[in-house]
Amino acid sequence: MGVGKSTIGKNLAKKLNYNFIDVDKLIEAKEGSSINLIFKNKSENYFRKIENDITLSELKNDNSVISLGGGAFLNNAIRRSVKKLSVSFWLDLPVEALIKRLKKSTQRPLLFKKNIAETAKKIYLDRKKIYSEADYRIKCNSLKPNEIVSKILELYEKSGN
Repeated sequence: MGVGKSTIGKNLAKKLNYNFIDVDKLIEAKEGSSINLIFKNKSENYFRKIENDITLSELKNDNSVISLGGGAFLNNAIRRSVKKLSVSFWLDLPVEALIKRLKKSTQRPLLFKKNIAETAKKIYLDRKKIYSEADYRIKCNSLKPNEIVSKILELYEKSGN
């Protein structure tokens, strides 16, 4: 959440001449509503069910760069499918840097709490172990977006895909 998955994904897809798929945007289009409103009006469980269905479907597409929602990789079915069908990258940013970015955002339903820093730290620590199951971890702290894209391209090409 807030690490730059969409920005990096779009740039990477362009370089590879692949389609870019942002699962969160697909969910919003399907529901005709923002993720914030889906969480608020229909529940996080409802959102996660739709996220599961759309993500599992999209993972079957070839020649695509897919930006998963921040919590998608926590889902066992999605994680198994990602591992089986794709090469995955964890864009890791220190929690302090994430907090700086997230404080500016009004688009994060899991952060609609009083203490953004505390909530972001908890989410990061809860997810870190599972995120580490990605094929590659990119430490993004001192890298510009184009450097992250170059690093991903290099690792992707080495992976034999």
